[in-house]
Amino acid sequence: MKKMSLILCAILIHINIAYSEIKVGVVKVDQILKEAPQTIVSNKKLEKEFKAKTDKLKKSIATMQAKEDDYKKNSITMADAEKEKQAKELQTLRIDLQRDERELREDIDLRRREEINSLQGKVNIAIEELAKKDKYDLILYSGVAYASENVDITNAVIKALGTVK
Repeated sequence: MKKMSLILCAILIHINIAYSEIKVGVVKVDQILKEAPQTIVSNKKLEKEFKAKTDKLKKSIATMQAKEDDYKKNSITMADAEKEKQAKELQTLRIDLQRDERELREDIDLRRREEINSLQGKVNIAIEELAKKDKYDLILYSGVAYASENVDITNAVIKALGTVK
């Protein structure tokens, strides 16, 4: 009889643990990366960092466009040798501009990825702090089939990011 009551107690404890409520949260990382206070600061920082290069590229594009317009306008009256020379110069200029534009885009993308990686570390810290503070058992990233708005803690994480250094 004693054995039977021990087995029954063990089963009841197991059932109680199995059916205890688990607190689950879901975060939308893409939304966090767009709306976090650090993202706004980071975007302004990147804009300022690359402003000179971007302005220089825009000026070069405008200069090339003016040269192309001038070429189109005056090519009718040009000698064939001059026409060919200017066409080659325009082609070289176009290739140089495309290279400069690609390099600038790559530099900006690299810096943006660095900023995002830094922010992701802060996001993980904020999620962990929120989980401990609000006693979450499990927090998932948004790549789930379905999550109700009741378990969405994205805005709470964004708010918590304001306190993460």
